[in-house]
Amino acid sequence: MTIPEADRELIVARRLRAAGCVFAEEEARLLVAAADAGTRPVADAGTEPDALESMVVDRVAGRPLEQILGWAEFAGRRIVVEPGVFVPRRRTELVLGQASAALVDDAAPVDDGDGPATRSPAVLELCCGAAAVATVLAAEHPGLDLWATDLDPVAVHCARRNLDGRGTVVRGDLFDGLPPSLRGRFRVIAANAPYVPTGAISSLPPEARLHESSLALDGGADGLDLHRRIAAEVGEWLAPGGTLVLETSERQAPDTQEALVAAGLRARVVRDDEIDGTVVVAVAR
Repeated sequence: MTIPEADRELIVARRLRAAGCVFAEEEARLLVAAADAGTRPVADAGTEPDALESMVVDRVAGRPLEQILGWAEFAGRRIVVEPGVFVPRRRTELVLGQASAALVDDAAPVDDGDGPATRSPAVLELCCGAAAVATVLAAEHPGLDLWATDLDPVAVHCARRNLDGRGTVVRGDLFDGLPPSLRGRFRVIAANAPYVPTGAISSLPPEARLHESSLALDGGADGLDLHRRIAAEVGEWLAPGGTLVLETSERQAPDTQEALVAAGLRARVVRDDEIDGTVVVAVAR
């Protein structure tokens, strides 16, 4: 006998709630819909009759809902999320908003040295993961010369799926792998580089600790190793007056800001309590 969809959602929600899922009812609705539509990531899909049960078992075991569904909602859009890839957080929408604002504010053409250039503004997402920021920027600002980099090969594959030809994704450690011709050209660089202190990773929720790459989480002893490296290198990649938007935590923000000021940039902290987001916005002199 076929179980009505509403009853299936109720059964699933009870199992999720028992496992500690805070938004059990909403998650149950999404899982049932994904099973019915057959939209689970191909690599994880079982036989159709077992698809929902397999997804529920994964979720009860602590796997991120977004990795099970194969997508995460970010700034009102669906971003492809493959198993093992860092799941975009809502707080990173502050990075997107500040990067987008910088593009709008800095509308002047790039100067190549022989007069204003006509080429598109160059934009980079560092430590891009699934490239959620770059994907939305590509949709909201058509015509960008868009680049994204990540050290994790799984993230690079996922980012390429999301950008779908609207930008170039390269594998590399920060700026490694970018063509030298891009030095001094980026109008905006957006980054959600790892900033969790190594010692704090063991206390993260299992969704992150067990199912996301440590490359996307581990920021070194105090969490700021990557921030200091970015501060030391970013100046040669930004265009004059170009903007870096770097996600950090409210506690770490003063140290992130200090590292960027010491590197010769003008830097300020921007905080959004509604989405619990903190970024440092730095401008090349």
